[in-house]
Amino acid sequence: MSVFKTLRSFPRNFYTVIVMEFFERGSYYGVMSVLSVYLALGVNEGGLGFSKESIGVIKSTVTPLLYFLPILSGALAARFGYKKILSLAFVLMSTGYALSSTVTSYPMIFLCLLLMAVGAGLFKPLIAGTIAKSTDESNSSLGFGIYYWSINLGAFIFPLILIPWMKSFGWSYIFIMAAVGTGWLFILNMIGFREDKTSEKQKSIADIIVEMVMVIANVRFILLILIYSLFWVMYFQMYDSVLWYVTEEVDMTSVNITVNEFLSGYVENPQWKFDAEHVTVVNAGVIILLQLFVSAILKKTKPLPTMMVGILFGSIGMAVLAFSTEGWIFLLGCVIFTLGEMTAHPKFISYVGLVAPADKKALYQGYAFLYGVIGSGVGGILGALLYVYFVEVNNNSTALWLTFSGIGLLSVILLFVYNRLFGRAAA
Repeated sequence: MSVFKTLRSFPRNFYTVIVMEFFERGSYYGVMSVLSVYLALGVNEGGLGFSKESIGVIKSTVTPLLYFLPILSGALAARFGYKKILSLAFVLMSTGYALSSTVTSYPMIFLCLLLMAVGAGLFKPLIAGTIAKSTDESNSSLGFGIYYWSINLGAFIFPLILIPWMKSFGWSYIFIMAAVGTGWLFILNMIGFREDKTSEKQKSIADIIVEMVMVIANVRFILLILIYSLFWVMYFQMYDSVLWYVTEEVDMTSVNITVNEFLSGYVENPQWKFDAEHVTVVNAGVIILLQLFVSAILKKTKPLPTMMVGILFGSIGMAVLAFSTEGWIFLLGCVIFTLGEMTAHPKFISYVGLVAPADKKALYQGYAFLYGVIGSGVGGILGALLYVYFVEVNNNSTALWLTFSGIGLLSVILLFVYNRLFGRAAA
């Protein structure tokens, strides 16, 4: 089947949810690309002036909720229908973003971001579920490829283009942009999404609790999640401590000069400046350019050894940040870290299928998101505490990044031991 014929084979719901995913992820990553900086920035500079430790508490609460709620939202969608839960998700997200643009107190911004996270957590699994329902063996590979590209395309375009533009008017406009970006999806859902009449087995909350206990009782699976979560403790620094670091410590002058020299061939007197939001742009851009290439190289490699290599790359990328505050060195570290993410994460997803019991693979894939709950829950507050201690108190950013690199290396060592204990059984 040709690519164009395959594209025509997708139903209306497929393209509807792809548009939803692009705008929702673009809005989310657009806000997250600068949120930690905005919350910490002084009031006289347009920020809210919160301490980094208090920001860490927000991030260690809000982000884990976003990763945990998908476990419950699938059951809610099966009972009430995808369309109703999607509508609720868009109302909650848009309201959370809109209110965030108007409040300045710590309790209120915390509450608004929680509202947004509940909406995003409800939304998250329903798109993947719709993609699964809209595809079959003949087109699922392309379908999910488009799905993952839509995520990264949103994470690339919004921070690159919209966030700098919104910031020029004021920080609050970033939240207004996200409110519009998710709010209009309510209308798209009403007119464009068609409820699938295929019956789904409805789960009660009691059923979910029983399943949760069963999954947690699988020591082999929980060990894998805990070990892999160490990598995600590093990953979530890209939305917290790394953003503070590039804003407060890194000299991006050489990068700015190079980019503006390039742009001068197209526009007169360009004034481009690398800022916090561009860290997310680098991450998403590298994935867009190289993910298919990396996946092709790693297609036949064993999951656990490949995960070790990926996490090792991530640890090296984090360690590179310790060597210099020069802009190009910083970018090199970010690119190496992203290559590690691209290498490790797809293999983790595939290995979960090997660890799971034969009749419980879908269930275990759902609970695999626990890596994000643990990684963000620990990473948010840990990153804030260590940043304040090493950078602000002791002026030693080298120790900060080597500490996080060490966390990654610990994950590699533990995965090596795990592979010796369990890897052969899975193989």
